[in-house]
Amino acid sequence: MQSPPATLVVAYHGGRGHTAALAAAVVTGAETVPDVEVREVRVDEMTVAQWRNLDESTAIVFGAPTYMGTASAAFHTFAEASSRRQFVRRWQDKLAAGFTNSGAKAGDKSGTLGYFATLAAQHGMTWINLGLPAGWNKSSGSEFDVNRLGFFAGAAAQSNVDEGPAAVHQADLATAQHLGRRVGEHARVVVAGRQALAVREELTR
Repeated sequence: MQSPPATLVVAYHGGRGHTAALAAAVVTGAETVPDVEVREVRVDEMTVAQWRNLDESTAIVFGAPTYMGTASAAFHTFAEASSRRQFVRRWQDKLAAGFTNSGAKAGDKSGTLGYFATLAAQHGMTWINLGLPAGWNKSSGSEFDVNRLGFFAGAAAQSNVDEGPAAVHQADLATAQHLGRRVGEHARVVVAGRQALAVREELTR
């Protein structure tokens, strides 16, 4: 019996366009996984249909720029609105992951990724980390290594504050693509596993 498709939603707020470029890369990565349907949701433009997309998804990837050590205010507004789902455990056992961007190499991005992970935990979701070793940390490495900034909880990017989204670093886009592919693969396994368990339980009745 063929498993139904997994659904992955990239829920993000973009500031000046850099984070939106990363969101597009996450989508690109996720779309390489068979049997995974991918959607984008801009959290500052939520509609009833978009909330439904999140509610019906297998996995949600959160994204926002890092401003003053945490996610943007627009993302925080979305997170607070999601508390209605938290009260009824609507997102319980979904998969979750995150990505962020800042102007500095470090830029306190860990604060934002940690905030995403805490939000996911409050909803009872299962966090998917980046799953990559650090790049650009030895003499033979380069700034074009995947995970060049060495973050592990999620995908982190750095964009110069005097350049537009077209200048988002190729290594950071590749890292975001990897995250999308990784979450998509996990989502596919979850859907297939749940179906297999349901079939086995039906056969043993």
